[in-house]
Amino acid sequence: MLEISALSVRLPRTARPALDDVSLRVEPGETVGLVGESGSGKSLTARAVLGLLPPAAVSGQILFDGADVLTMAPAALREHRMHSAAMIYQDPRAAIGPFRRVGAFLAETMGLSRSAARERSVELLEQVGLSERHLRQYPHELSGGMLQRVVIAAALAGKPRLLLADEPTTALDVTTQAEIIRLLREVRASSGMLFITHDLELASMICDRVYVMYAGRIMESCTLSHPRHPYTAGLLAATPRVTDLGVLPPPIPGRPPDLLTAFPGCPFAPRCPHVMDICTAAPPPLVDGVACVKALP
Repeated sequence: MLEISALSVRLPRTARPALDDVSLRVEPGETVGLVGESGSGKSLTARAVLGLLPPAAVSGQILFDGADVLTMAPAALREHRMHSAAMIYQDPRAAIGPFRRVGAFLAETMGLSRSAARERSVELLEQVGLSERHLRQYPHELSGGMLQRVVIAAALAGKPRLLLADEPTTALDVTTQAEIIRLLREVRASSGMLFITHDLELASMICDRVYVMYAGRIMESCTLSHPRHPYTAGLLAATPRVTDLGVLPPPIPGRPPDLLTAFPGCPFAPRCPHVMDICTAAPPPLVDGVACVKALP
């Protein structure tokens, strides 16, 4: 359904691409995870799928059902954003205008008559566990979990075949997180999903496959049960667990590079415990699902 090939994004006044030769795919009905530290390019990848980046900054291919999003005419791109792919944003309060009622927010992209839009909005709210009375409410009258349900309802309005979920549970409490995840699992039966998250435990639980990103590149494609890239192994080792009984796991030494830092080789080399001279010569290609010259056994 979605196939990204050699996607690169170069922003002004930067020393390296924000996305560098990114390739991934999502099949119909599949949930694919995109994980990595902040600034690795996860959200930028999702926005590229919707054609939200300046065309001059983007190269490569983003094929959706065989049509390249990067070369779509404006009318085709609007249709793509309405019915092919939809975004579920991390911060629902930033996604919904504070002075608009929920009903107006849901109806604005439907292109239906007032009565038909209201009927469809009620149907969407019921699908996400809300009711008709919420149509007249403003964002400040709803909790964070309820607002996230409204954002999910808006994403489902055009019956998209692909949901782009950009860390949809980050700002929610644990109980509400569980409710939102359960809801997303229910709707993924009819849609594919690209699920962006920092939570590796969550990714391993709900995703069929996971792509691990670092400094704008794909480091590994795996299921997280048997990591082969040192970066993936480091992320998993640094994930706190209840069984640790208050002992903090060791972090990965160092910090990810910013966009003002260029490097000729593997971007993870300065932090890698298995670094060799060859690692600093050129970035390793993704071979058999891992971009590492010394992949872990």
